[in-house]
Amino acid sequence: MKEKLILVTGATGYIGGRLVPKLLEAGYRVRCLVRDPSRLQGRPWVDSVEVVTGDARRPAELLRAMQGVAVAYYLIHGMQGGKVNAGRDLQVARNFAQAAEEANIERIIYFGELVDPTANLSPYLRARHETGYTLRYGKVPVTEFRAGMVIGSGSVLFEMIRYLTEREPVMTCPAWFYSQAQPIAIRDVLSYLVDAIKTPDSTGRVIEIGGSAPLTYADMLLGYASERGLKRWLIPVPVYAPRLSAYWVHLVTPIHSRLIAPLIEGLRLNLIVRDESAKKLFPHIKPLDFQTATRLALGRIQRDDVETSWSDALVSAMGDFKPYQFLISDGMFIERFQTLLDLPPEAIFRSYTGIGGARGWLYMDWAWSLRGWMDKVIGGVGLRRGRRHPDEIRTGESLDFWRVEAIEQNRRMLLRAEMKVPGKAWLEFESVPKDGKTLVSSTAYFAPHGVSGFLYWYTMWPFHKFIFAGLTRGIASRARILARSSSSFSEKSVETK
Repeated sequence: MKEKLILVTGATGYIGGRLVPKLLEAGYRVRCLVRDPSRLQGRPWVDSVEVVTGDARRPAELLRAMQGVAVAYYLIHGMQGGKVNAGRDLQVARNFAQAAEEANIERIIYFGELVDPTANLSPYLRARHETGYTLRYGKVPVTEFRAGMVIGSGSVLFEMIRYLTEREPVMTCPAWFYSQAQPIAIRDVLSYLVDAIKTPDSTGRVIEIGGSAPLTYADMLLGYASERGLKRWLIPVPVYAPRLSAYWVHLVTPIHSRLIAPLIEGLRLNLIVRDESAKKLFPHIKPLDFQTATRLALGRIQRDDVETSWSDALVSAMGDFKPYQFLISDGMFIERFQTLLDLPPEAIFRSYTGIGGARGWLYMDWAWSLRGWMDKVIGGVGLRRGRRHPDEIRTGESLDFWRVEAIEQNRRMLLRAEMKVPGKAWLEFESVPKDGKTLVSSTAYFAPHGVSGFLYWYTMWPFHKFIFAGLTRGIASRARILARSSSSFSEKSVETK
């Protein structure tokens, strides 16, 4: 007997993108409703799910996506570009509940926000609360999970704590920093969401979930600092100033004020678990404490296990092809240069795996030499190591001041920096077939450590646009030469035969 078919909305988002593989691991069949299927490209699980194109604002498309579905996850987040549109959110929720009823779905599972219904809610929290109410007002039973701050690299509030701690040795802290919250690890959130399907008693319930203990945001900031070995001093300020706080966060972190402002407005409340029913319904789930959750969230970077966290963030943020992208995700600065070439991936792969050593870096060799000399002066490896072979490359060997971490034939090369930098750095080259051509990309990743790491990045950033853009053009130019050489060789071979 086949397992139930599960519909996941919001699969391109933070929670949905992590929920899908957990459902697959549990043996369920999964269908994803997305407006733009291209945003799922590159996900390791995309070939294991059914992808349906549709918009939740259109009832007919929702109904089509729900055919044959047993359980539907409502992970649609109404805040786009930092704007709260309660009317649109509630209409989408009504559409969803009506389509679920017409499709005879067994249950809807909604992931909402911890709220105190008796308090004066911010527009954002009120919209999230009313969305849950609208779904429950329909005839299909709803399980609504309510959680506050989610601990996981990439979640907005955790990223705010991360960047503020990394960049500000001394901070003036508005009153909302001392409100209580009950942060929960992303892995615990996913456990609740998946296990609810096989927990009948959770049907028709509102379930509050949180970590092992309440904390203030100041406690979290100091806890994060302790995990990173950083000394931080906090100066309390007896005002809430949510708008001013949003601008401050915008200036100090990569999070835009429009996105963080609605969230900060809600932080003046104590967002803690008041109903302990989750412990009775899911006794096997033991929520992690903040320090453990933070340690796990940071673990991928600390273990140099970056490959497990790149693709989801990049694919969801990337969308269509863009020549230049700059984003910040998982605690890393990410800068990507791309070009679309009418060349085979094999020629491009040979081009970028042949850089360095005596051949040089195809653009502004003097700048690479200068960086190598500077590294050597402060005790680093410099560029003198070169490379073992001018054309062949293997995983694990050195390439100037890089170490080859991964090679995928005709598709990808990943280099890890071994020069002295205040953080960790990688350089990735890819050649991916796209619409009969090849999309070539050069991507620099940098995970800064402390204030010195951020200063280093922003000092080097203006030079990156020239150096890495030129390097990408150099790779394309050399690939054209290699492709012509290969074509000429093939023609001569045919003539000889």
